Amino acid sequence: MATIEVRPQQIQQGGRVSLFAKPDQPAPAGTTITWEVLGFGPLPADPQDPARAVWDVPDDQRPGGYTARVTFHLPNAANDVASADLTVQVRPIAAGDSINVQLRRAGSDPTDDQALWTAIRHSTDRISFNEYTAFIDPLMSGTGLPDPGEPRKKIGPRALPFPGVDAYRLLKVATEVFLLVRCGVHVDRTDLTSPFDGVDLEEERRRYGESGDVDGDAFGRAIQQRWLRYISAHSPGERRPDEQDLALLPYLGVIRLKLGELAITEADKFGVEAFGILRDKLTFPCFLELIWSYWHEEGMLVQSAEAIAARFQNVHGPGDYDPLAHVDIDPLRALSQLMWGYVQDEQNRLSPLRRAYEYDHHYGVTQLSPGAPPIRPVDSRPRFLEAFHTLLSLTSVFFREDDDTTIIADGFPVLNALKDVHLLLTEGQHNQYGDLPWTARQEMLMEEWLLARPEMREFLPGRTMVAYPEQWMDRVDTMKRLQGWTPDTVIHFRDLGRFGEQLLLSIRYGNWNAVNDRTQAANWARYWRSEIQGYLHSYRSVTGVDLGLERTDGRVDATMPAVHLRRRLLEQQGRHAVGAGSEQRGARQSGRTEPRESLGRAEPRAQLPRAARAPQELPRGRQPERRPAGLPPGRSAAARRGRPEGE
Repeated sequence: MATIEVRPQQIQQGGRVSLFAKPDQPAPAGTTITWEVLGFGPLPADPQDPARAVWDVPDDQRPGGYTARVTFHLPNAANDVASADLTVQVRPIAAGDSINVQLRRAGSDPTDDQALWTAIRHSTDRISFNEYTAFIDPLMSGTGLPDPGEPRKKIGPRALPFPGVDAYRLLKVATEVFLLVRCGVHVDRTDLTSPFDGVDLEEERRRYGESGDVDGDAFGRAIQQRWLRYISAHSPGERRPDEQDLALLPYLGVIRLKLGELAITEADKFGVEAFGILRDKLTFPCFLELIWSYWHEEGMLVQSAEAIAARFQNVHGPGDYDPLAHVDIDPLRALSQLMWGYVQDEQNRLSPLRRAYEYDHHYGVTQLSPGAPPIRPVDSRPRFLEAFHTLLSLTSVFFREDDDTTIIADGFPVLNALKDVHLLLTEGQHNQYGDLPWTARQEMLMEEWLLARPEMREFLPGRTMVAYPEQWMDRVDTMKRLQGWTPDTVIHFRDLGRFGEQLLLSIRYGNWNAVNDRTQAANWARYWRSEIQGYLHSYRSVTGVDLGLERTDGRVDATMPAVHLRRRLLEQQGRHAVGAGSEQRGARQSGRTEPRESLGRAEPRAQLPRAARAPQELPRGRQPERRPAGLPPGRSAAARRGRPEGE
């Protein structure tokens, strides 16, 4: 295979680069040679020696990395192609040069942890609902496995001890396989391409602040080199002598050093003799965050699926009138078998109480349900909301300063806030961490897929002209209107879960305690700006609280989101009650006596949570009593008593 020699590899604008092609064997007669520079165009070959070319770099050529490519067009054989990278640098200012002066946003130097953020964003996008649907639909239709990727580990046989649940069992196993194949990134210095397969390089270029004229292939290789440096960097003494070549995320490398006396064992060995660190957990982190499940549950995804399951079992909903009384799922279609399996598998799913305890363990938040007993967690994160909302507020200030071309935005406040959030996140990274978020994601993806079934449109018809980004969303919004639940669209809750997950993963797995360079914090804020501002907008839409506003006292709103959601729900109830009272007074004044049932809908109060009342004003710094989410029909007696199952 041919190679290219570049002289010099770094050239200033207006300079000349000589390119020499060296084939591994003499070219046969009839061979033609062509040259090009990606991002610039074709180059003429030397008439005397076609294996040589010269690139006269224009004075206004955009600085950055480029790729020179030579192609040997061989007669009766495949073309031999070789490439080499070179860098164009800015030409120093010389006497007589005309200088254009303009104010631009202050730039920053690239940092290697940008590659981690690219891997996180790509990994989380690969387990989105639309990707899940594209994976599951062919399997459920019997057309085969759509993804040839190998799962991170083997799974054994799966079975449910109930008849007639084959369709649901297939859905459950296929969902587990989907997460095994798609979730996480394999940290391996010999495999630098798989974490970035399919990455939108133009989008990454914009987030990195790189020039748009730089060759895409060269930019992709630059990301891989940053990733290699990031997973290989360690100071002397930070690796065991027999693990000097072990590639790890720097944060996990610090944890490995703390457990230096333990050996790394294989994932499928659990005996006493295999006492040590699981290799799969250390070198193949799964990028899942429980905040995704929390916001989807606040958006009433789980409650919508449980309401359909209750109607399937002929269980009456709360209130005098059940808005799902019209739902009749005939046994002739596949949805009936899927719902039968879903109902039968209830005892194997996570209960709302278990999720509530874990929400509190990770983030110090939980759902508030009237009449439910308060939870009693052993370990909670009551300061997480304050720290996370402070970070979001400081990034808003940073963005305003960064957009002002007359000043240089300071990244130190953002860096300090990142350290606070990182510390709180890692304190909750124990016990059920990893397994419970995985299981919650698997169950909620299945519920989304069931709600997205075309049969559901007959029972939960949505607004046709609303462009929902995922198929299940209009069913949940319709359910919320029928039940009188929170009035905000589930789109905002989906965005809160999606953006929150990506932001927290970049903080959790970054080694922020070892960072003292404000450039890294500035790069973090610029890279995740779209997600940060999207989270701020959606949070304001569902809670009415603007976390981006500057406050004179420097404090941020650290109230649990469930309190704000309850308040907005009661405000909606009050508006409906006022409207209904005005309608009844008008009927009495006109002499009409119209019964309530003839209005064609249930009275709004009937479908609101029982014992609902306005939240009381609490002293500053005191959090409301934490209560778990409303439990679904058929819950166990232990869950009704407020104790973890099995106690």
